[in-house]
Amino acid sequence: MKPQDYPIDGVLDLHAFAPSDVGDLVPEYLRVCRERGLLDVRIIHGKGTGTLRRSVHHLLDRLPYVRTYRLADDASSWGATLVVLEPEETAPA
Repeated sequence: MKPQDYPIDGVLDLHAFAPSDVGDLVPEYLRVCRERGLLDVRIIHGKGTGTLRRSVHHLLDRLPYVRTYRLADDASSWGATLVVLEPEETAPA
């Protein structure tokens, strides 16, 4: 699946992508979510060894429009990260 074919609905399941795509995919997905007003985003990275989770969190730490993030506290537990984005600034009229 190509990133441009992926639905922008606030849930990004990284299982559908190669790990090498994550560095470009996550910031681009969050940028488009923000443009569309989707400010609460769930990134599903899976549990595994934690390598992908750490990579995602490292990316989130560097994005200025990420307000906060935390591991999900629902049934997915630490297999997903919940992200809150800053709203886009609107230009004065």
